[in-house]
Amino acid sequence: MLGFYRLFLSACLILTACQLATPSASAQAVKISQFSGKPVPRFASLRYARVNGRIGPSTDHQVAFEYERAGMPVLIVKETTDWARVRDFEGDEVWMHVGQLTEPDHVIVTREVALRRKPQTASPARATVKPGVLAELHSCNERWCEISAGTYTGWIDKPSLWGLNTDTAGL
Repeated sequence: MLGFYRLFLSACLILTACQLATPSASAQAVKISQFSGKPVPRFASLRYARVNGRIGPSTDHQVAFEYERAGMPVLIVKETTDWARVRDFEGDEVWMHVGQLTEPDHVIVTREVALRRKPQTASPARATVKPGVLAELHSCNERWCEISAGTYTGWIDKPSLWGLNTDTAGL
């Protein structure tokens, strides 16, 4: 009986080690699009203040959402020649014409957070930024990003921002 338990425990340890050594299934591999030559998934921003999100990749398809925030980041998850399937920060997916998108230059604040004068936790806050705020992205270092929200400019920690890292974009 003792031999059975040893065999069982050994099998469990081997399976656990294999799981730890295997890349996570949730981490989606980056592919290069044959249409744009760019990585997918990747972030883009809405080019205009009004962009239609459709249920399929043509103007023949019904409009599912009308986005009214120029600069809003979206995650491109699939592409065709002229269309991109995108995911917004709330998780909704629609198709947009690629002409409606531009290089990413904005982020969405995901939680109430202090906008700091310097990229340090101990730095004084300039303002408190609420979730859902669209902010212009200036630069980032390893842990912080400098943004502008309304009339304020300052630093916010990266985990409080959506639109930077495809690993944390809900793939």
